[in-house]
Amino acid sequence: MYIPFSSIDLQARIWIYQSGRALTDQETGIITETLKASLDEWQAHGKKLTASGKIFENRFVVIAVDERDELPSGCSIDTSTHWLKEIGQRMNIDFFDRSLAYLDDNHEVQTIPVPKIRQAVMDEIIHPDTTIFDNQVSTKAQWMNRWKIQASHSWLSRYFSEQTSS
Repeated sequence: MYIPFSSIDLQARIWIYQSGRALTDQETGIITETLKASLDEWQAHGKKLTASGKIFENRFVVIAVDERDELPSGCSIDTSTHWLKEIGQRMNIDFFDRSLAYLDDNHEVQTIPVPKIRQAVMDEIIHPDTTIFDNQVSTKAQWMNRWKIQASHSWLSRYFSEQTSS
């Protein structure tokens, strides 16, 4: 059963899918409607899941499920992943981009491949106060508090200490 993202419980489990590029308004609308329809019928072991999905920053699809009502099964989680693969193939969007996403000086979402992060810090493209997106958060509460975080307060902090010691 689909509910609005603002209504889903703070302890709801979430998955974040990062697009390899910014989504257009038209793409966002299509994806939103497709997700709503899919989430409204999402089930685990024949029981409907209380779920939500929303697009943020024209770049991130966040799917949430309230585990208090029914736990998602491995098969139901696979089903949600399949939705994003299918939508991505139809619309030529990679929702499985594993690059580091951050906000540039103009507050636009940018990405950098993981192997190039250290160099981006050395080149001062990413600063200690750069906002990065931590797509590893696992609940809505964590998403609200730690999804957008300063680079110096993340796993990237080690690169800044390397930079000051060289």
